[in-house]
Amino acid sequence: MMSSENRSDFSASCSSISEEARAKINLALHVTGRRPDGYHLLDMLVTFADHGDRLDFMPSPTDEFTLSGRFGETLAGDGGTNLVLKARDLLREAIGPLAFPVRIQLEKNLPVASGIGGGSADAAATLRGLMRLWGTSLPEEALAALALKLGADVPMCLASRPLIARGIGEKIEPVPELPVLAMVLANPLKGVSTPEVFRRLATKNNPTLRLAPSLRGTADWLAAIGAARNDLEPPAREMVPEIAAIAAMLQAHGALLTRMSGSGATCFGIFATMAAAEDAAAALHDERSDWYFQATETVSGGA
Repeated sequence: MMSSENRSDFSASCSSISEEARAKINLALHVTGRRPDGYHLLDMLVTFADHGDRLDFMPSPTDEFTLSGRFGETLAGDGGTNLVLKARDLLREAIGPLAFPVRIQLEKNLPVASGIGGGSADAAATLRGLMRLWGTSLPEEALAALALKLGADVPMCLASRPLIARGIGEKIEPVPELPVLAMVLANPLKGVSTPEVFRRLATKNNPTLRLAPSLRGTADWLAAIGAARNDLEPPAREMVPEIAAIAAMLQAHGALLTRMSGSGATCFGIFATMAAAEDAAAALHDERSDWYFQATETVSGGA
């Protein structure tokens, strides 16, 4: 940890630090129960895409926060509710005087409130980036607790590697065997209310996620993912019919498997190769240039 006497010299000399906030993809999401406090219990198989938001951090005379990117304007009126600012303030409170003022630039490339963890990934990237900039760290348990204060998805996004998450998302185990997947992310740019999706969920005590311990290769994993579910997809499709339409479009362009991520409205289509995913994304964009289509690869579980 940096000594306080070195803080001013460091802040004056440190250059910009960048962090990627990768899109979080729920390959499976099983709603398995509900806690007495109202939180739903989930079993999730999660991976992360190479594509996402980008955050840049640098010392500044005063705290600043700026937005850019395709979806930056969507957050322009967010003010103090932005998870990036909440993450900065919580980490500063935990670290104390070492946390000098910073300028944070968020390049918002992911649709907002779209089921791929954009805000949570931004918050996690803020924690990682500011710990590097401020030259400090927190014990693992303290950092996990701080992340959970920001949201149930933030601990997962801190890891940004394939994992299984249970409980409300805080019980995490890595899945190093999950292979890289070529996919297209697709969103009709219509918002879905997460509380309303859960309210419409017909059954809240569904079977848990079970994966065979001997999955080998992409074909095995595709079969296992295909046998799993997203329990939030049926009510989300009732609310936003475009979800069904966009899933059908992905299938028509060669997706081996399609599913909605999180509470929607983003769907993903898994393709045989990255070239096939890129061709599909380009064709889909030509069909509906007002919607969001992005070809990407997921990160390796063993990296």
